[in-house]
Amino acid sequence: MRKPFIFPAIALLAILTACSDTPATTEKKEPVKLEPATGQSAVFKMYQMARSWAPDSQVMKMQSMHLTEVKEGAPGTAAAWQATFVSAAKGESRSYTYSIVEGDGNLHKGAFAGPQEAWSGPRGLDTPFLMAAIKIDTPAAYKTAMETAHSHAAEYDKKNPGKPITILLERTSKHPYPAWRIIWGESAGTSNFSVLIDASTGEYLETLR
Repeated sequence: MRKPFIFPAIALLAILTACSDTPATTEKKEPVKLEPATGQSAVFKMYQMARSWAPDSQVMKMQSMHLTEVKEGAPGTAAAWQATFVSAAKGESRSYTYSIVEGDGNLHKGAFAGPQEAWSGPRGLDTPFLMAAIKIDTPAAYKTAMETAHSHAAEYDKKNPGKPITILLERTSKHPYPAWRIIWGESAGTSNFSVLIDASTGEYLETLR
């Protein structure tokens, strides 16, 4: 009798085994797109954290931050923001940051609480205001600054292309409500041009030079 011819079967089994061991192709994941935050959304996220520190927390000021590792977003947005909240009950102030990425120093992704300091109460520009007063967001404030002829912002921007835009939220002595200060430059102290937009009504207030 002939012996069974088993070699083709063995060869077929080896091929099937080799095929089953082939690693499956994995789909490449697209990098997560970083979306810079508007001022209103950033301050609200920090306010939620500040309320757990002090239920009577009020905003005193906030400013956008420039991060070299993040590409600039749409006008009126920033990769990171820093705010100061105060509590009359505690007699303290506390700084907070909100960032879309981890950064140098003590900058962390999301809302992060900073150190507490003594606060003696409202004084001049350091006067807090309610969150409810921030009804206008920063992209709308920037748009108003650029489209209002009396502000001369569009003219200045055209003459100074590529200049960084910094946004400051503050209470001024001349106006009853907090204002968004759209600053052409790194800070209010080093800039020679900025525009104030009412954060409650969205109206153009004045141009500072």
